[in-house]
Amino acid sequence: MPDTFKPTAKMAANAKKGLKLRDDLGRGGTDVGVRRAGQLAAQDDVTADDVKSMHSYFARHKVDKDGKTHEWGSDTDPSAGYIAWLLWGGDEGKEWADRHAEKLE
Repeated sequence: MPDTFKPTAKMAANAKKGLKLRDDLGRGGTDVGVRRAGQLAAQDDVTADDVKSMHSYFARHKVDKDGKTHEWGSDTDPSAGYIAWLLWGGDEGKEWADRHAEKLE
């Protein structure tokens, strides 16, 4: 098992989009999410602990897709949950983290 993992280009694009939406709209994500987005946007190596953290984040926050304020997936009025989801790599980040977390177990 490798010591580090490389984020995909799509995860990097999602993180960059999340950072821009957060900057433009002033909502979505925490400082931890912003740091993770910076890591993913730069496609910096991700440690096994980071993978586990991402897997845990997505498991806890999948309910955000059901939020009633603003719109999930909107580029003009996105929910804070959607912006945060993008900061962690979006749907591609979830699938990637799930896949690697399973290998780590």
